[in-house]
Amino acid sequence: MNQETKIPPADQTNLSDEQLLRRATYASVLVASILIVVKALAWMLTGSVSILASLVDSLMDVVASAINLFAVAHSLVPADSEHRFGHGKVESLAGLGQSLFIFASAVFLIISAADRLQNPQELGELGLGTGVMIFSMVLTTLLLLFQRHVVNRTGSLAVKADALHYRADLYTNAAILIALALSIYGYSFFDAIFAIVIAIYIVYSAWEIAYDAVQILLDRELPEEDREHITNIAEAVPRVKGIHELRTRRSGVTRFIQLHIDLDGTMSLREAHQVADRVEAAICAEIPNADVIIHEDPVGS
Repeated sequence: MNQETKIPPADQTNLSDEQLLRRATYASVLVASILIVVKALAWMLTGSVSILASLVDSLMDVVASAINLFAVAHSLVPADSEHRFGHGKVESLAGLGQSLFIFASAVFLIISAADRLQNPQELGELGLGTGVMIFSMVLTTLLLLFQRHVVNRTGSLAVKADALHYRADLYTNAAILIALALSIYGYSFFDAIFAIVIAIYIVYSAWEIAYDAVQILLDRELPEEDREHITNIAEAVPRVKGIHELRTRRSGVTRFIQLHIDLDGTMSLREAHQVADRVEAAICAEIPNADVIIHEDPVGS
């Protein structure tokens, strides 16, 4: 099962997380639009059902990227009187929507490939088809590198889901190149077989996205290693004797962290508050976009 995104390290680059997220969504829409044009041309000239599979996947990418564009923009809207915890879960809802689109595209591909197996036909313009797939792989790889940077920086589920689409595209294009090469030697039926394999992979990707989105909507705890990191940060602050009742969840790019800290029972209220402020500052310095609530508990005499 796909693991939940870990807490990314703090980053001191010039662009803010919001700017990175917006650029990632714009780049995704642009790349998907370019790929649709070149793949549609290649499919019309070659008749390859595996290229059609890649074209349908790119069409789904445009729809998903448009959803992302809306979701990211809305998730970055600051908290208001009716949404005190912000709008970050819009990203998770978008992830669920994307998974449905991806699943629908996979069903269409399986139907198309099954029809091609029953009614085989020779492919044409294989050189052009090969060139289009190579171009698609280069463009997709560049986008994936940028998306990986954004996910590592922000932990965005929407961008992570989008990256899954394009990673599937990369595998798809590689499979299509193999299918086109086999067609040159008379094994054109592999074109439909590869399309079915691609569709099965797309279904798996849709399940991964849906699972992650549901877990965030259900306020699942951050991964255990992240919770241990938070514990270590808090316990390292002077005068903190221990922590308990640590609760965490994620919404969009924001990590919500709640914990109780144990302090000397003879400490004044002012001193206790100052220690809690230092714990909060230490956590926020290590974990970007953290929203921290701390309760002080007296221990000892």
